[in-house]
Amino acid sequence: MDYRFISCDDHLDLNNLPADLWTARMAAKFRDRAPHVERRDGRAVWVCEGKVWGGWGGRLDGIVPTRAKLPFFNAFDRGGITDQSERRPAVPELRLADMDRDGVEAHVMYGPVTAIDLPDQELRDACYRAYNDWLEEFCAVAPGRLIGVPQVPEYPDSAIKELERLIAKGCFRQVLMQVALAKPRLHDQAWEPFWRLLEQSGMILSWHVTVFLGVGNDPGQGKIAGTFTVTKALIGQFLDPFVDLFAWGILERHPKLRLVLVEGGLGWLPWVVQELDYRHWRLWEAKEFWAEKGGIDLVTKPSEIFKRQVYATFQEDHVAMDLLKYYGDDQVLWASDYPHPDSIWPNSHATVERQMKHLSPETIRKLTRDNAAKLYRLDQFAARQAAE
Repeated sequence: MDYRFISCDDHLDLNNLPADLWTARMAAKFRDRAPHVERRDGRAVWVCEGKVWGGWGGRLDGIVPTRAKLPFFNAFDRGGITDQSERRPAVPELRLADMDRDGVEAHVMYGPVTAIDLPDQELRDACYRAYNDWLEEFCAVAPGRLIGVPQVPEYPDSAIKELERLIAKGCFRQVLMQVALAKPRLHDQAWEPFWRLLEQSGMILSWHVTVFLGVGNDPGQGKIAGTFTVTKALIGQFLDPFVDLFAWGILERHPKLRLVLVEGGLGWLPWVVQELDYRHWRLWEAKEFWAEKGGIDLVTKPSEIFKRQVYATFQEDHVAMDLLKYYGDDQVLWASDYPHPDSIWPNSHATVERQMKHLSPETIRKLTRDNAAKLYRLDQFAARQAAE
């Protein structure tokens, strides 16, 4: 192939972030409460308000963390990188080198998706702001290649406030809202200004799966069964809010709002959209009944809305490649998921060839590059940079 891919789901995980990310960026009144790295039980961990958020993979006090045997490999294990204390994903030069090794032009990057969940709203919102400010600095090293996705809190008032701030910055194209944690549910009127602001600004909304959400209640945790039961999270977290977008008319009221479903798979979507179309037909079949109750405000078929406004990512999905005709090939986005256990780095090109060999070269290019370039306006950006 004479072009490089654009990956639409890659990561800046908690264990790779700079140790001073929050302490160096939060206001003085939060400095003593800011997330920080400390050593506990011989292990470097992130701590906030006395609670351990998760491990940190860098070198604390000059000590190189040992790579213990784990029940799963990540991309670096498969790629032969044994010293992971370099925190490669969060060091621009090292990340860019890894992208070059994989034949990838740009990464759309998601940050820590479960850690920032604090009862103190003011502290929580300050943590989100600090992460997003660091992300802006990180992406500025290579703005055409490092495409950061800032995060907004899962509560309407805080989400709207941070979204307004990010829009004013003018350097981001998309935001992440961790929908599995959203309170209240999406049909609540408190979210309506959020949808309206997204639509008016052109900012893309993304939902990313949180694989370890609720894992403590999984009887398979720590057992062989757990390798399989995690599959439930990939669909379960998205199914309820995804249906709500259609059932409560959110996407229909906001036809310019665009949503990217990230790392939740593609193969299940055609059946769900087909079922929504069937329910929509049944609704209009009984239009006389609903006329007496104020009429039906859901006019557009869900499948039409889906093809107009919803994008989804995939790494290796042979089922989805055979189902492209059900949702078209314009809004399907390839990803490498660097550097997660599900990642196909550094073998992305071989993986693409294996699962797409029956597709035309034009379709393959759309899935692996052109759809993303259009959505994130990357070709326009490159042209402007060249002119400047």
